[in-house]
Amino acid sequence: MEVRDSVGNLLADGDAVTLIKDLKVKGAGQTLKRGTVIRSIRLTGDDQEIDCRFDGIKGLVLRAEFVRKV
Repeated sequence: MEVRDSVGNLLADGDAVTLIKDLKVKGAGQTLKRGTVIRSIRLTGDDQEIDCRFDGIKGLVLRAEFVRKV
């Protein structure tokens, strides 16, 4: 299984990614701003979803189309 970011870079466990657009987080009442760096991602069984952690948000799952590898 290959997971690619918005520009086609191959992602792996432990990579750092940057958001390419503002994203509203459901259930947290918070918005992650464009340019936010998220470190140490984990790949899931889905080829378009990545699991990560951010300050105060556990279990955050992002779509690969909204991130770019740092």
